[in-house]
Amino acid sequence: MKTSPHLDKTDLIGKLRDGERTVKSLAHNGFLFLEHDVPFLLIYRKKANDKGTLRLARTAASYLIIGEENTAYFTEIIKQLTHKMSARFGSFFLIEIYSGDPKSNQFIIRGPAHKLPVSLEVLREALVKIESTTYGVKLDAKIEQTKERQQSSEKPLLDIETIKDCGGTLIGLEIPPVYRDAEGEVYPIYFRQFQESVSVAIHQSVFEFIRVQTSSNLANYYALGKRQIHKEVFKMDRVLTEIENSYQFLLLVAPVNIQSIREVFFESKFKKVEPYHYRLLPIDPDILKRRLYNLEIDQIDDPALSYLFHEKREELDQQLTMLKERGSKNFFYSSVRLYKGLDTNVLTEAELILQHISEDKEKAKNKELTANNFAEMAQAEFDYLRKQDPNYKCKVHIRKDVNVMMVSNGELYLPSDYTLSPKEAEALIQHEIGTHALTHYNGLQQPLSLLSVGFADYDPLQEGIAVLSEYLIGGLSANRLRLLAGRVVAGAALMDNASFIDVFNLLHKTYNFSKERAFNITSRMFQGGGFLKDIIYLKGLMQLRDYLKNGGDLEFLLAGKFAIKHVPMITDLTSRKLLQPPKLKPRYLKTDNFNRRINNIKQGISLFKLI
Repeated sequence: MKTSPHLDKTDLIGKLRDGERTVKSLAHNGFLFLEHDVPFLLIYRKKANDKGTLRLARTAASYLIIGEENTAYFTEIIKQLTHKMSARFGSFFLIEIYSGDPKSNQFIIRGPAHKLPVSLEVLREALVKIESTTYGVKLDAKIEQTKERQQSSEKPLLDIETIKDCGGTLIGLEIPPVYRDAEGEVYPIYFRQFQESVSVAIHQSVFEFIRVQTSSNLANYYALGKRQIHKEVFKMDRVLTEIENSYQFLLLVAPVNIQSIREVFFESKFKKVEPYHYRLLPIDPDILKRRLYNLEIDQIDDPALSYLFHEKREELDQQLTMLKERGSKNFFYSSVRLYKGLDTNVLTEAELILQHISEDKEKAKNKELTANNFAEMAQAEFDYLRKQDPNYKCKVHIRKDVNVMMVSNGELYLPSDYTLSPKEAEALIQHEIGTHALTHYNGLQQPLSLLSVGFADYDPLQEGIAVLSEYLIGGLSANRLRLLAGRVVAGAALMDNASFIDVFNLLHKTYNFSKERAFNITSRMFQGGGFLKDIIYLKGLMQLRDYLKNGGDLEFLLAGKFAIKHVPMITDLTSRKLLQPPKLKPRYLKTDNFNRRINNIKQGISLFKLI
């Protein structure tokens, strides 16, 4: 295919400097997005009613969008680009994607199977795993050994010999348009899943090619995703964070009259439970929901960010609904949805703890430190973290209307009547400050502010790390572990429709908790109308144990607030340099017995053996 002499002499790409990218609109309605360290290009030719396939193309780190006119112009761009990139890396991989027949359910990979057997087979195997929208219809994928890499209705952009002379390898990928209707409109929910799956399949195949055929030092296929966050995504991130920060969920579902409830319950010999009273809502949930759903999250083309943002919006929606439902049975049902219920294995582990570990009555009576004493210890921990980053700031709030120690928006809240032993205080310093406050701050250092308040379902991992930190400094006591197990059995009883008094008696009489501990567990479980958050401490510790047992890195989890299930996505975003490693590191990573204790966890130790 010949191009005009004028184009042959014109440099249409420009210099490719290390550490930079080329992002520019092209003539004839084209667009180029090129990462200079990625020897790969995804190519798409614009067509009417085909916006879904266009969005698939935009998921790659490097892509070329070709306008509907002047093919010769784009052919010259591809030639020049392939020359330059192959000169840098030894080879350059190009994939042209296009949609197939409307009734097709088969991916067709057109390329030199004899020369790229592993790369093309990796692609085929990943594509056949993608689920179809049609029940009973399975998507298929095949490899065609052919010199024709484009749709039969299109002329080749470049013949194979020309591509080879330029130092490149071109394959075609025909995509069954199962993600859209006859008019070209995508099915939004399915498309998100389809887009992510196709993106991962392409990146895995390309990485195999790059690893074998080029001099690139890319570490994994995650680095083949987009390295830049669109400004509109940053705007959505800020709005989601603003909405979460506009209310303090845990504070708003906690009763303000907990002292009175306790006094009446004990004076009545465990028979009378006063109604819970709550703080007035400082926000209108309906108005915040309107802001939530005005966000065009469905337009985010980065699969990882799209998933995380959709999930977070749903979680905030559920929380706002729960604030309107405080004091009702519906609050409990929403709580079950929000915290994903209770798995049998978590309940079994809780029961084993309670069977093997007895309450330490003497230590329960040995309360030496007050809230003010604890606040002084907390200040010393703040100073330790500030040595790592002078910008770190945190405050302690001692309040009468708080019934439990907590960190909210990076600030520490203490009940004014709080008492505890020195050993418990050391453990809770690492739990609340070394984990919750620290990950909040590390999240604030990230480009995405949501990592400071937490992606959806982040709580179990956060609490799992926090409890693990207690163990790592030697501060996890028998009573503390029993407390976490007691919360799980109380949650199971609540889900079986037990009353406040039933749950209290179960803990106090069956599992031998002191009346104070039994009340504290029960009163927290019934706040709001039935609140399952407390089951996640043990659940999260078990998830974390499995993660570490399978070779996971603990320090990696401190970069912000996210869930275990998000580790692949956080790894993806970190590999693309969209996120950063943790800035602050907790004291417990440097304790004398850290290695011995962390190895116990990595070996899958039963939790009751931690004491």
